[in-house]
Amino acid sequence: MKKIVILTGPTATGKTELSIELAKRINGEIISADSMMVYKYMDIGTAKPSIEERQKIKHYLIDVVYPNEKFSAKDFIELADRAIEKITEKGKVPIVVGGTWLYIDTLLYGISDAPEGDWELREKLYRIDTEKLYRELLKVDPEYAEKIHPNDKKRIIRALEVFLKTGKPFSFFQKEHSFKEKRYEFVGFCLTRDREEIMDRIENRVNKMIETGLIEETKRLIDMGYENSITSMQAIGYKELIPYIKGLISLDEAVKQIVKNTKSFAKRQIRKFRKKDELISINLSYYKNEEALSKIIEKVEKEVQV
Repeated sequence: MKKIVILTGPTATGKTELSIELAKRINGEIISADSMMVYKYMDIGTAKPSIEERQKIKHYLIDVVYPNEKFSAKDFIELADRAIEKITEKGKVPIVVGGTWLYIDTLLYGISDAPEGDWELREKLYRIDTEKLYRELLKVDPEYAEKIHPNDKKRIIRALEVFLKTGKPFSFFQKEHSFKEKRYEFVGFCLTRDREEIMDRIENRVNKMIETGLIEETKRLIDMGYENSITSMQAIGYKELIPYIKGLISLDEAVKQIVKNTKSFAKRQIRKFRKKDELISINLSYYKNEEALSKIIEKVEKEVQV
């Protein structure tokens, strides 16, 4: 089986820019593994590659559903499998790029035996205070609760949903899943930077998003009726701006909250990716993009049919 290339890492490390250049060099096409880039109309806040960048290199799994539509790991694996097939039929290299490890893990090792999402149950749980939900998770699945942030409502709800539907903790299904065989052979890279540099880049990126129209983009989504979409509008950058748009907080407060939440998210990603021994770590604080590309291409050419 032909190997695929994985390029992942924490937010704001520079995956998009480097992946596009990599695709040019190794005759590749890109499959996005980002849980928020799948949504239409959400461009600035999700840091999507520009239209111009997507015209240069074909991208898959961007803008595939509307913000009020459901999109699961199962949907991802089905579309990603099709994309990999299309790319390899062209004689090109599939490059999976993104920071949503759940999607990458699903693609590589398959879907766990945990039940599929129950959107009606999720909507009920979303109405409950996050702190109360987390306390409940600590009771029923302390092992998983300790792995996630107490404010990570999306993952807290998923774990409670699984427990309520099966009577078994989510951590039970995760352990079972870890013994599954690989669906694809791959060579994987984790792009990272020194923590302080990532935090600085996050602040700069958030400010740039505001300057380039994130407030207007959020207003459009509200006007289109997507304000209460339980997954898409929980994305960092949008959920913090809604109170500002409604006149409940100042813009300065909203921006500070976006920066704070993005940094917390990045710290969780950093901790998670440190444990992924199957990935080759490349710290871009110590390599220029050209040097990093050379290292990646050298490894890819040894292991992948390019």
